[in-house]
Amino acid sequence: MLTTEFFRDGEETSINAQEGVEPPAVEYHYPEWDYQLQAERPDWVTVLEVAPERGDPRLITAILQRERRVLGRLRGVVEALTPTGLRRVRRQEEGDDVDLDDAVDALVDARLGRAPDLRVMVQTRRSVRDIAVLLLVDVSASTSDLVVGTELSVLELARDATVVLADALDRIGDPFAIHGFDSNSRHAVQYRRYKDFDEPWGTRVHARLAAMRAQRSTRMGAAIRHAGALLATRPNSRRLLLVLTDGEPSDNDVRDPLYLRFDARHAVESVGRLGVHTFCLSLDPRADSYVTQIFGPYGATVLDNVARLPERLPLLYAALTR
Repeated sequence: MLTTEFFRDGEETSINAQEGVEPPAVEYHYPEWDYQLQAERPDWVTVLEVAPERGDPRLITAILQRERRVLGRLRGVVEALTPTGLRRVRRQEEGDDVDLDDAVDALVDARLGRAPDLRVMVQTRRSVRDIAVLLLVDVSASTSDLVVGTELSVLELARDATVVLADALDRIGDPFAIHGFDSNSRHAVQYRRYKDFDEPWGTRVHARLAAMRAQRSTRMGAAIRHAGALLATRPNSRRLLLVLTDGEPSDNDVRDPLYLRFDARHAVESVGRLGVHTFCLSLDPRADSYVTQIFGPYGATVLDNVARLPERLPLLYAALTR
């Protein structure tokens, strides 16, 4: 079971305590599932939280300018998801007012000798979206490949999509975090927090996103466990872990392709028991052969046209949280 006991001294550690100061990497140890043994290897993987580098935040401003048409098309989606005050809920046993139609129906039933439905009250409730989302971005070396028909790499399009989604989430008001991961064997799964839930969407976060770069491998299960453990500490009633990746799990110390695939599935199941729902948007056109095996038949979608990612990612979020 995953709990916050994996955190150093039982507390969540932030790498963003002091901007401008590079803290040392913080180690977290997680189990890994061995499908041949049908057992977890305890404390098998080391996740290293490292401070993200910082680049020129004007790059993010340029992305928002470049994607202004997409942002314009998404305006209606954002407005539909934004809480709009109060709503009236009928057929309640207790409430603020009597629903006359329901009350009359109950009176007629009583006079005819039928058991009346006593839920004749109306409650006035404030519209609230009680959801937290963590976007987990795969920044492994394969994301440096150019997308066919464009001059952008997979990582650049993923960053564009992340920026568009973050801008929409900031306007909706949903608390969100943006993290990324890559790996170099089970001893070094590097994990970066580009934005945490309580940080404002602004220049500091923009600078970190501007420095995103593709490197190393994709030990997905460990990253999902760590992200899920972080997300499980949120007080929100709904917690969504949205994984953005361009390929299946892999690492330089694993030869059996099924090993990390089964471990990632086990990680998804583990964080699910913590109350975290995981969904994957895959950018790999060959992902149909493995993505449902990891995330389940309704836990993933494959984007065939990667160039449309900046528009599709916010629409996917809207569909998942409507």
